[in-house]
Amino acid sequence: MLSQETISIIKSTVPVLEKYGQDITKRFYQRLFENYPELKNIFNQTNQRKSSQQQALANMVYQAAKHIDRLNDLSEEALVVAHKHVSIGIRPDQYPIVGEQLLGAIKDILGDAATDTILNAWAEAYGVIAQLFIDIETQMREANLQKGAWDGYKEFVVANKIQESDGITSFYLKPADGQQVPVYSPGQYISVKVKPEGESHTHIRQYSLSDAYTSDFYRISVKKEEGRHALPEGIVSNYLHDEIEEGQRLLVSAPQGKFTLELDNKKPIVILSGGVGLTPVTSMVKTWHEKGGEQPITWIHAAINGRAHALKDEMQTMAKENPNLTLYTIYENPTLEDQREQAYDKEGRLDMDWLKGILPSKDAEFYFCGPEPFMKLIYNDLLNWGVPEASLHFEFFGPTSQLIAN
Repeated sequence: MLSQETISIIKSTVPVLEKYGQDITKRFYQRLFENYPELKNIFNQTNQRKSSQQQALANMVYQAAKHIDRLNDLSEEALVVAHKHVSIGIRPDQYPIVGEQLLGAIKDILGDAATDTILNAWAEAYGVIAQLFIDIETQMREANLQKGAWDGYKEFVVANKIQESDGITSFYLKPADGQQVPVYSPGQYISVKVKPEGESHTHIRQYSLSDAYTSDFYRISVKKEEGRHALPEGIVSNYLHDEIEEGQRLLVSAPQGKFTLELDNKKPIVILSGGVGLTPVTSMVKTWHEKGGEQPITWIHAAINGRAHALKDEMQTMAKENPNLTLYTIYENPTLEDQREQAYDKEGRLDMDWLKGILPSKDAEFYFCGPEPFMKLIYNDLLNWGVPEASLHFEFFGPTSQLIAN
């Protein structure tokens, strides 16, 4: 337990963290990689260049300071982070390293304003926060082992590689040791660790499992990320698409993630997916379908056009076989073939007037996943419509605060 004096000191730093938080976390990562370059094998360097990791950490530090006397208020966001930590392989003995470099970054940025009293209070507070994460992540690892999973990474063989659309390819992964794969919840993801030729360190990326559970394999459906604007092409996605062939091996972590479908809830379900964001929700709907789902599902998927629409045949087959599933397709720029085949229900982008017109009620559980602008639109529009936040379920690798409209 933190003393009241420590709590008061931490709370007094909230305005400073609000102003300088991202400067501190930027300096933190600089220090971390200068002093411990081996950690580049764990942390996503593309996200470093985009500053998204710095922003996410700055938000977490700020929120921790703001809620230092009631850390349980951060439990939901902490769980998201903990799932990712377990997935990429963060270990308990790395937390002191992080604390050391974070305190050093605070001192570097704030200078004399970071007094010994403030640094000592933050050291004490960090110890409590770190132990919270260590305990949660230890429980997650133990739960994985109990259900037959593994800790760290395991070799899988690419049993099949299938192009699903212009930019998305599915990889069917089977354990190299011939064992069955452990059960996972629909919506969870795995981490894939690779070291492309010419790269100085390994790269880890998370990919949602895109199929209902089977004991034989995991399926991931990966979008090839092309370089655009100031961002480089996706190192791992391009490597998987261009270099990995059937029969080759990949290092894979056990499934993690809290964006999962609650099948016991009998309320109607609305699913909204954009682009490759359909991967986790495809696993959800296929699981619901195979279990004879009775609660009605309305699934709206948005894509550029039919050529970019992956897994479409699977979606349509389920809709034909289960009258409780209703599909709607939105194409932003439909092709002539899409127009001739009347392959979509709406041209352009998703908007709330149209959504309200097709939904029988807003009294439903909403699941959504897609690019950040898509997520931001849905999150804010649904809240403004009066959907309770507790009924919004989504996958977003960043703080929820980034979704809130300015």
